[in-house]
Amino acid sequence: MSIEHGVRPLEEGVHTDLESRLTYGGYLDLDRLLSAQHPLSDHHDELLFVIQHQTTELWLKLMIHELRGARAFLDADDLAPALKSLARVKHILKTITEQWSVLATLTPTEYAQFRDVLGPSSGFQSVQYRAIEFMLGNKHAAMLKVFESDPPAHAMLTEVYEQPTVYDAFLRLVARRGLPVPASVLERDVREPWVEVPALVEVFREVYTDTETHWDLYETSEDLVDIEDAFQFWRFRHLRTVQRTIGFKTGTGGSSGVGFLKRALDLTFFPELISVRTQLGG
Repeated sequence: MSIEHGVRPLEEGVHTDLESRLTYGGYLDLDRLLSAQHPLSDHHDELLFVIQHQTTELWLKLMIHELRGARAFLDADDLAPALKSLARVKHILKTITEQWSVLATLTPTEYAQFRDVLGPSSGFQSVQYRAIEFMLGNKHAAMLKVFESDPPAHAMLTEVYEQPTVYDAFLRLVARRGLPVPASVLERDVREPWVEVPALVEVFREVYTDTETHWDLYETSEDLVDIEDAFQFWRFRHLRTVQRTIGFKTGTGGSSGVGFLKRALDLTFFPELISVRTQLGG
């Protein structure tokens, strides 16, 4: 079917009578989704700020879904789908990292014209972001208090806080493979933040020096390092976007702003997977 006069004719099989049938907009609930943006000022650029954060929250929702899936697959010794979920998390992180470039088009002058309407609201209060940090090992009991005014959010985060992390699930799988994961790791209080365990470095040294025997554990380890790197790139891009927009001002949520974000770059989820590299080679 050729294009004539700049118009592409509809194919005969295209559905055009959609009365009482499931539509694209209905399936995605677009009426509700596209009416969920409520800027508090009349400034043109506030809509960008709202959509930037809402779309990030949607990606975070999918990350939580995939991390939960990966943990369940690891618990079931089913590495193939676990690796698929971890790969998807890596791509989500890449997407939301690139997304900072859109917000970076917001100049300091433009942001200053509506920043006051935000009050004390801040990305620091994102329950989904905090849940992902918890799922990856950065547990922090004091963070639960931030969400006490929102019972559903507090309940969700408390549940994640009390559950094993993705790394816990992986290490238990490694132990089931017969590698000498210390009992103190397998029996640890999963509510505590992860702290490097030197004995685990030797476990991973065996995995990395005998990849033929431990290929799937080696592959999973590298996928976790990929996630660690991608998360750090996201944090760094966040920091740079904030710095170019507000300089070194205090954040809307009361944090020190750029200084607070810089300290997050010192956090690591899987320290043994980094430390083992020092032990490899000549």
